[in-house]
Amino acid sequence: MEWLVGRMQSLGFGSSFIDEAGNAVGVVGDGPKQVVLLGHIDMVAGEIGVRQVANPPNERLYGRGTVDAKGPLACFVDAAAKVGAREGWQFVVIGAVEEERDSKGARFAAGQYKPDFAIIGEPSQWDRIALGYKGSAWANITVKRGQVHTASGEQTASEAAVETWLRIRAYAESFNAEKRKTFDRLLLTLRGMESGSDDFEQWARLNVGVRLPVEVSPEAWYQSLNETAQGAIVEPIGFAIPAWACEKNTPLVRTFLKGIRSQGGEPRFVYKTGTADLNIVAPVWECPTVVYGPGDSALDHTPEEHILLAEYAKAVSVLSHVLCDLSEGMPE
Repeated sequence: MEWLVGRMQSLGFGSSFIDEAGNAVGVVGDGPKQVVLLGHIDMVAGEIGVRQVANPPNERLYGRGTVDAKGPLACFVDAAAKVGAREGWQFVVIGAVEEERDSKGARFAAGQYKPDFAIIGEPSQWDRIALGYKGSAWANITVKRGQVHTASGEQTASEAAVETWLRIRAYAESFNAEKRKTFDRLLLTLRGMESGSDDFEQWARLNVGVRLPVEVSPEAWYQSLNETAQGAIVEPIGFAIPAWACEKNTPLVRTFLKGIRSQGGEPRFVYKTGTADLNIVAPVWECPTVVYGPGDSALDHTPEEHILLAEYAKAVSVLSHVLCDLSEGMPE
């Protein structure tokens, strides 16, 4: 964190510091209009030795976080430094903490800024713009039964838990039946099951997660889960996060389309099945927002995580074009 703050200082940022949440923040310019570039600096566990592989024109940089998401964050830093201070504008680059956990850094930043435009740093490849991320919700579902003799033939707690899971899955399949796009579907996960008993009671617990579409709020999901569980105890866990889809017809999107074309690319839109800091800040900031960053998201969290340096360079050029375009007058 300290290294990043020092690096931003060395690149000419007007100020750089670590905020109260532990985020690394760099600011270029002091105008009344603001662009916030929110990346995240944390990463999943698993060390990958940092190394550069030279194979022109496909030089690659390996290392944990090169894709998710220090690559996009570094792109933000380099682009803001390249563009520099622009009259009437302020560019705020944030390396947020704990995105891979409970988004502590983004939750703090959401209350500190009110940007005119926001760009969230996640790998989407240099010529793609991500406009949506699914929501998520987790729950423990516990089934209890009285202790009975194994020869009684009565249903055990574990058997009842299996039936509960099958009902939940059937509900999701029914919901998804008419949904053509993955972004619009409920994506269920059974992450664990455990059971136990004492002298008088037996129990079985399911750990169930779901990726939510825009039309299903976490509250609506938990209500459906309680109805489908038919008396089992549903205990929400962690932070439930609603899905979010960005507006497509905005000045920010149009500047990205121009920026990508300026580098010889054919821009594309994508909607992701994961959840990101976009879901946290976009409902609060209520400004035009997109998700952008170099890197192939298929390499996220994998042992082969790496980024193509040529793609990184193009992403910096695209983002520089975007910041210049926004600060020189929004396109029609």
